[in-house]
Amino acid sequence: MTGAEVAAAPAEPKIGPGQVEFVDKGDGHFAVRGDLTFRTAGIALAESKELFADHSILEIDLSEVKRTDSAGLALLLEWVNWAKNYVREIRFRNVPDEIFSIAQISEVDDLLSKGERWTGVI
Repeated sequence: MTGAEVAAAPAEPKIGPGQVEFVDKGDGHFAVRGDLTFRTAGIALAESKELFADHSILEIDLSEVKRTDSAGLALLLEWVNWAKNYVREIRFRNVPDEIFSIAQISEVDDLLSKGERWTGVI
């Protein structure tokens, strides 16, 4: 690539503090970017309802989550509950250490993988 081609390549938008976004990777695979905090969890839940609705199997990659707190854990547990109620399967990849630590302290870490079994699909 020449310098002009590099400059013309579209830059991935930056997510600022206190923001969250979903990246649809296709076939029920989504990446979450930004913060999963008290400020953004409600926004993420509302947006996810529409994004997730047409998929029976979901994979959520959390590797690009920058900041999180107990609201992030609550959001993941809400998604697991949604999966149960709508007979969907949901898997989390790259769960941030903060969420996993809060889940362990709260003794709900086993619930994070519970959504993988609702449909019986492996």
